[in-house]
Amino acid sequence: MSMKRALVIASLMLLPAAGFADAPMPYGKAKSNMHAYEKINTVFDVNYENPQDLNTLYFFARNTGRALGGKMVVVTHGPELRAFARENYEKYQGIMDRMAELAKDGVEFRMCNNAMKAAGYEVEDMHGFVTIVPAGFPEVASLQAQGYQYINPLPLSVRDVRYLERPELKK
Repeated sequence: MSMKRALVIASLMLLPAAGFADAPMPYGKAKSNMHAYEKINTVFDVNYENPQDLNTLYFFARNTGRALGGKMVVVTHGPELRAFARENYEKYQGIMDRMAELAKDGVEFRMCNNAMKAAGYEVEDMHGFVTIVPAGFPEVASLQAQGYQYINPLPLSVRDVRYLERPELKK
């Protein structure tokens, strides 16, 4: 084997895996700290334009519940409330089945009366696992005063975002 060929092979072996040879890495590698959390009660402040985003809430609630183990309350006060209307069950059945599953597992669903009325609904229009409360923001504030930790679960999924920047890495 020629010296030139040996140098080429040796230099190729030194390149970082997965095509990151040109990626700047001035800060080193991240550390991992997979610690357990104390039991914490949480309140989810939900105001989604698109009821389909409740699917993302489902996973946020599941993951939070597993990690924190405390009580969880979802306060809904936006356009997503139409998915909780019994008249729309057929359209939102999959979503409502997920929300009902969360309720069965102990997640409380509280809906803002003001938002519900503004949308044209009455209490009896909503599914049975929902409790109507006077107002959404005061409900969130009241729960925080009781020690619940505030979570604003924006409906933005991180699934596969790596591949937006590096599509060639997707398997």
